[in-house]
Amino acid sequence: MDDKIKEIGTHLDVEADSIVDLKGESYISAGWIDDHTHCYEKLSLYYDDPDKDGYTTGVTTVIDAGSTGADNIGDFYQITRSKKTNVYAMINISKTGILAQDELGDMNRIQFEPFQKAVNDYPDFIIGMKARISKSVVVGNGVKPLVEAKKFQKQLNKDLPLMVHVGTNPPDLSEVMEIMDKGDIMTHCFNGKENGIVSSDDAIKPFVKEGLAKGIIFDIGHGTDSFNFRTAGIATEDGIIPQSLSTDIYHTNRENGPVYNMATCIEKMLYVGYQLKQVLPMITTAPAKNYKLTSKGELAVGKDADITIFNVKKGKKELTDSNGNKRTTDTLVEPIYSVVGGQLYSIGD
Repeated sequence: MDDKIKEIGTHLDVEADSIVDLKGESYISAGWIDDHTHCYEKLSLYYDDPDKDGYTTGVTTVIDAGSTGADNIGDFYQITRSKKTNVYAMINISKTGILAQDELGDMNRIQFEPFQKAVNDYPDFIIGMKARISKSVVVGNGVKPLVEAKKFQKQLNKDLPLMVHVGTNPPDLSEVMEIMDKGDIMTHCFNGKENGIVSSDDAIKPFVKEGLAKGIIFDIGHGTDSFNFRTAGIATEDGIIPQSLSTDIYHTNRENGPVYNMATCIEKMLYVGYQLKQVLPMITTAPAKNYKLTSKGELAVGKDADITIFNVKKGKKELTDSNGNKRTTDTLVEPIYSVVGGQLYSIGD
């Protein structure tokens, strides 16, 4: 039970190796889960060290969103074994992963046999599949790669959730959402692109609500180019609430913004109008449920001892979205400790 939560309560009668005195001022939550990162260090486009995206920022579990495919996901797995952060992966439907921006521009890269073998070889590491369906990725293939991804999903001998990246068209967002099913995850839901969820007259496009009614899961996936304050505001006012909050972080947008870390993304959601009690499930219970991480996402006896301890305080800070729009918040989120598998880490030390 050393790596599990043994007991919870306001007064505990247990033996402890160490005690952290929070003086009653901090929040304690299940460990934050970031379900959209890019942290395979050997890539040249989108890459990072999982620990720089993870426990050093209050995130105890990162899920890499399709950086690797059948060709290189085994190497990624081996690298992650030495990390302090819990690392999982979605496998890209392209066997190359994101070696270049256009990994789905050649349909020959989408092969089921190596895909199936990788899923079989790393059953506890590969917890989802990823298809990036936007113009620069699919080139002239439109929705064909997504159709193949859905075939893969049905052929697998394992139930894997599918995350779909959306962006510039073609293909049109309406085509993409028509193919997606209940339980599929649409990331970059609050992007500010013409092919996004908001029309030119500041209304939510009708097919978007149809997709939500169908059971498509909305994920933020902030990233360098995929979170817009205007889109987020319009959607929120219309009652469109994303189920999960993720960063789409990699070294560049971590170091130079506009992402920086999960805490900054939480601050943006609070600025838009969400309450902390709405946001925390987006980075704990929701991703744990979506990716079947049954031992994570809750502060409960027997669950993994992954915990995030953080402060929420008043202060001024300028926030920037992916399109350069700036807002000033007066609510700051500051992670101070991460606990991963029962190991305590002080953030900033």
